[in-house]
Amino acid sequence: MYTKKMEHGTITSDNHAALWSGRFKEGPDAAAVAFETSIFVDERMAEDDIRGSLAHAAMLAETKIITQAEFKKIKSGLVSIQKDLKSGALKIDYSAEDIHSFIEATLTDRIGEAGKKLHTGRSRNDQIALDERLYLRREIPSLQKEILSLIGSLAAIAEKHTSSIMPGFTHMQHAQPVTLAEHLCAWAWELSRDYERLDDALGRIALCPLGSGALAGSGLPLDREMVAKDLGFSGATQNSMDSVADRDYCIEFSSAFSILQMHLSRFSEEIVLWATSEFDFISLSEKWSTGSSIMPQKKNPDFAELIRGRTGKVYGALFNLLTMMKGLPLSYDRDLQEDKEPLFAAFDTVKSCVAIFNYMISSAKFNTKKMRESCSGGFLNATDLADYLVKKGVPFRTAHGISAKAVRLAIEKNVRLEDLSLEDFKQCSPKIQDDIYDAIKIEACVEARKTSGGAAEESTKKQIAALKKFAAKNRSA
Repeated sequence: MYTKKMEHGTITSDNHAALWSGRFKEGPDAAAVAFETSIFVDERMAEDDIRGSLAHAAMLAETKIITQAEFKKIKSGLVSIQKDLKSGALKIDYSAEDIHSFIEATLTDRIGEAGKKLHTGRSRNDQIALDERLYLRREIPSLQKEILSLIGSLAAIAEKHTSSIMPGFTHMQHAQPVTLAEHLCAWAWELSRDYERLDDALGRIALCPLGSGALAGSGLPLDREMVAKDLGFSGATQNSMDSVADRDYCIEFSSAFSILQMHLSRFSEEIVLWATSEFDFISLSEKWSTGSSIMPQKKNPDFAELIRGRTGKVYGALFNLLTMMKGLPLSYDRDLQEDKEPLFAAFDTVKSCVAIFNYMISSAKFNTKKMRESCSGGFLNATDLADYLVKKGVPFRTAHGISAKAVRLAIEKNVRLEDLSLEDFKQCSPKIQDDIYDAIKIEACVEARKTSGGAAEESTKKQIAALKKFAAKNRSA
């Protein structure tokens, strides 16, 4: 099927000639064919191409552009191709120019002349714009499902650690005490925005471009709204030139993928740090770690590192698309064929990274004792000393200076803030009484933060409940 004399690139089957070949006396050179073909990339849209073709053929019959008998043949042929591709009875012919050409040629082989009428009123320009939208509408929910699963896992782990105290950091310096639950909830809230970004992007591809033709619409009485409704779109796109030239959706989804991958990379960076002997906050499962070929003692967080490392691939896809688009005049240019490879690569990468991170974090164990011990250094309770003074009527800026003075004194004495004597504290401010020690206990510092979204156990439990609700609501949507 679809055999070519590769030394000259000439096509030996009329049905399998390139869709544009009528203008040319000579077939394309073999090297030219190899250079321009996209079927290795766009084959994953076979299901979407068939679905779009079925809707298009139904409209052609309804508008009497083709007969009902021709439509029945086309429908039967497309359904048989769809079935055979799914079962493996039909293999993709990689000598075809693209998935559209392969399906149309196979259809014509199976049903004869009626197959040649399928492309009436459409161009590959609006056809590919449709296929990509259908593919994204079909596949993005699978990524969203992985995100919701990870949010659920983080919420479940957090629920077990609402009182597991650990240092919080700014500038990678000890800042204030928080809980492991609060930290994991922070990750989960970032992921919730990733989910919503994908939802927003899906909303912007809810219009159907088919019927825009090559760029100027069609002189045939096409019913674009019928096709849009049949395919589950909210309507038809509003400008034929924009419809075929637009790749905003590729860029927008790739941008959403990049932000999601950036979040995963940040999480992974923390996993790598926490897994060091210096931190020792986390122990990754041996199923999600690797060893060294030379150092037998090693247990490396390779999967976190790989997630972090693959971020460049996702970013690269976004910049690939932005660069491809930046100089293109309206309307369609062949450069646009290059949109699919980066888009699909970014999607595949980020989807696998979400799933792998979920497996990795769900099987990890946390060293809560070491986390709590790490709160002893770094004066994490200094802000609480200032807050204590504020509650006694001291202006915050003054209280901040008093607390800083106490920290300097503790450094000079080589003790923790809570180990200063009451006399030491009074040297900093006469407002300080013996109730200061209860106020600056690490546990008290955490529990004092009861504001919405804060680190206190009560507040964190509300976050966990909200995250679970978010995941459950969107799973059933």
